[in-house]
Amino acid sequence: MKLAQVIIIKLFLGLACFLICQRINAQLTDLARLEYSFIPSSKSEDQYTRLRALLNYPIKVGDENYLVVGAEYNRILLNLEEDYPFNTQELSALNIIDLNLGYTFKTGENTRLGFKINPRIASTLNGTVTMDDVFLNGGVFYIKDRTKADDLKKPYRLVLGLTYNTTAGIPFPLPFVNYFRQINKNWSFSAGIPKSNLKYYFNSSSILQLFTTLDGYFANLQSPIVVDGKEATNISLSVAVGGLGYEYCFTDNLVAYMYSGFTFRLNNILRNSDRDNIFQLNQRNAFYLRTGIKFKI
Repeated sequence: MKLAQVIIIKLFLGLACFLICQRINAQLTDLARLEYSFIPSSKSEDQYTRLRALLNYPIKVGDENYLVVGAEYNRILLNLEEDYPFNTQELSALNIIDLNLGYTFKTGENTRLGFKINPRIASTLNGTVTMDDVFLNGGVFYIKDRTKADDLKKPYRLVLGLTYNTTAGIPFPLPFVNYFRQINKNWSFSAGIPKSNLKYYFNSSSILQLFTTLDGYFANLQSPIVVDGKEATNISLSVAVGGLGYEYCFTDNLVAYMYSGFTFRLNNILRNSDRDNIFQLNQRNAFYLRTGIKFKI
């Protein structure tokens, strides 16, 4: 493979891993979350299901300073029923376990800095945990929040950051940007990655939105799979989705949500230890559903 192709693949994979695996907004604001995701395919027997649970606990260590400790667990179930040239039972379940350790403090009336370290186990876990199953992620973030400003007709929030993800295969930090603005009492928008949306507020409790987002995973295969004489040691999925979402706020902090749409890019790949493409699984675009309940700040 040519050097230019290798660089492009690593940059794309790194960006995809960052966008998909680092749910920055959720980890900054969610204290608890239970979630279910499902991608069936009308043109394939393959299915993708993910169960997710997250818990963060903020500890006040000063007037406006917080230490945040938490954990997240993702159970990914791959129902691969197509005719593949290997034993798909090795891929039936993936486990992603995150430990979250963060610290945030005010730097001004409306600004603050945040730091996060995120050790991760991402693996099939059909044996003893090894260093190949362990990844270290982290980031630093600057937040300017004027969503509650009385002197602004259109309140906003800006998040800028740098993140580092060892699954990316790129030895330098990647940027993160998210911008939110409240247009009026009925409309708001959020522009950024991994998610952008346009929201309409029926009232303070009922919210409809148009959205685009990225989703997926990256994990180690404890039992490598050999395809055409090549050994695959990792699996990754990157999904780009667009659709409609609905949120219902029981209180200011407790929210139920459902996002439904269609994937316009689905890339499910077995990779070797250098992140090179070994075998492409089902790439057919399909219906997408994600629903859950969260308790947020």
